[in-house]
Amino acid sequence: MDLLNYDFMQRALLAAVLVGITAPAVGIYLVQRRQALMGDGIGHVAMTGVGLGFLLSWSPVWMATLVSVLGAIVMELIRWYGRMRGDLALAMLFYGGMAGGVMLINLAPNGSNANLTSYLFGSLSTVSESDVTAIVLLAAFVVLVTLGLRRQLFAVSQDEEFARVTGLPVRALNLLTAITAAVTVTVAMRVVGLLLVSALMVVPVAAAQQLTRSFAATFAIAVAIGITVTIGGTVTSYYQDVPPGATIVLLTIGAFIALTALATPLARRRARALAAAQPSGDPAECAIPASRDSDGKVSV
Repeated sequence: MDLLNYDFMQRALLAAVLVGITAPAVGIYLVQRRQALMGDGIGHVAMTGVGLGFLLSWSPVWMATLVSVLGAIVMELIRWYGRMRGDLALAMLFYGGMAGGVMLINLAPNGSNANLTSYLFGSLSTVSESDVTAIVLLAAFVVLVTLGLRRQLFAVSQDEEFARVTGLPVRALNLLTAITAAVTVTVAMRVVGLLLVSALMVVPVAAAQQLTRSFAATFAIAVAIGITVTIGGTVTSYYQDVPPGATIVLLTIGAFIALTALATPLARRRARALAAAQPSGDPAECAIPASRDSDGKVSV
């Protein structure tokens, strides 16, 4: 493959593989917690970090990571204590983060809307060696958390009250999940873009759920889908000169549609096999009727 002769494509493919692993690995917990759009909100906040990076002449990836983590912590605090006004506070945080990013990057001496576009929608040619180093380190953190604490994170995602009763530090684990999601957003922004990363965190998980019911199988298939679509989207973007982020997301949605179409007949076949395997006997409608004794009481 001639694309491997170019250094920027080697960096882009490495970043794509890491994104394909980390995004579904975090997304499966967000889906279980019914926080599928959390990645989208963090992406808005990360915009301010990108703008600060350009303004202070520091790495936009690391600055976006810092701001995203702070934003994720604030989001969790709002979820804990926000009560009735929590949704309004989150809306101001999300849109304020995006507006702040646009303003800061335009105030930066070497910043422009063109720089911002590559972070919003992804760009293959702008993945630098320093970006790859940051992505590798951040991805390693995400993998360690999502795999090393999978039992605890799964328990909290399923039922917080039960997890609290069993002695798990629920708030600390919730906070760690939010921080890991924030780190994943910054890992993915150079390939998929801040505005599209949430789809890669959620859709592969939803696609995997069409075929599986166990957590381990869903996790494995979601990561496999993530790696496949990120590599496929990156290669397609190179040969067809199309935006990588949009290509990856469209491929992900296509995978969801294909697996949904495949799962429907499989589910029907499984249901028929289950019905055929049940032992024959009196159906529920043919149960022995109750009778009444001389006092009018029901007896069987």
